[in-house]
Amino acid sequence: MVYSVYAIYNKERDKIYIGHISDLEKRVARHNGILKNKSTSFTSRNFGTWKVVHSEKFETREEAQKREKELKNPRGRKFIRNLIKDKK
Repeated sequence: MVYSVYAIYNKERDKIYIGHISDLEKRVARHNGILKNKSTSFTSRNFGTWKVVHSEKFETREEAQKREKELKNPRGRKFIRNLIKDKK
């Protein structure tokens, strides 16, 4: 199984969400409310359109979790913000 580490961005709320999953398309559909999601989730509370701004693939869940943790630290969030800024 292949795991994706991803960052999605909500332009209306200027919010970033970083996570990992084995089925990225399905997960983004959940974030956007196309598929059922918990109403208390971060992306549900911050309604709007979430778009993938970065993704990486890994062979193991452990590798994906490690990279997710790296992206969630201040340096990783700055990296994601710079990607978003470059796309504007």
